[in-house]
Amino acid sequence: MPKVCRACEARHGGICSVLTGSQLAELNKHSNRKSIDGGTELVGQGENIGTYSNIVRGVVKLSKMMADGRQQIVGLQFAPDFLGRPFSHESSLTAEAATNTEVCAFPRAVLERMIADTPELEHRLYDQSLKELDEARDWMLTLGRKTAREKVASFLHLIATHVDPDAGDGCEFELPLSRADIADFLGLTIETVSRQMTKLRKDKIILVENNRHVIVPDIENLNEAAGND
Repeated sequence: MPKVCRACEARHGGICSVLTGSQLAELNKHSNRKSIDGGTELVGQGENIGTYSNIVRGVVKLSKMMADGRQQIVGLQFAPDFLGRPFSHESSLTAEAATNTEVCAFPRAVLERMIADTPELEHRLYDQSLKELDEARDWMLTLGRKTAREKVASFLHLIATHVDPDAGDGCEFELPLSRADIADFLGLTIETVSRQMTKLRKDKIILVENNRHVIVPDIENLNEAAGND
């Protein structure tokens, strides 16, 4: 197994976890680690797809643009998610690094050849697709039925559980999106987002430092504020 793969988060929790040592060595020959500054576009909507990536560190923002130029954030991806849609030649979304991000990129042809030869890899990608579908349905409920307070709490809970999935009772993280982007993602105004963040802080459900650093003393209290079971 290549040395660089041993400590890689995607090796243990992402699609690479189902590959053998020899397959990892083969993929590593063609892979390229990239550090990407926040705000940098990884792939644009309508662009030809030449590479796929594993997210090794950071958060990637997915957005969709309408014909008249209006844009909507439709999802977030975290390490060790797989970025791309196998066997698609054109991207249907724009992917942008929401934070400083690191990815491991490899040619589309190489991975698609491995998918054909490795049923476990195909199953892993299928599982991630179903997971993303479930999360999209949950988010439809959030946007369609939850109050503004529940929406903001749901967003914070989403970040908390993905950035630090092994956290115990509490956790802390840097907000990966600006207030404007959070408002766009939740279908709220910037003022409403700020107001609900302040209320959650006053209720001691969260603590906020330097405007972007969020501390969650009790993840279950945040979960309840989000209106989850």
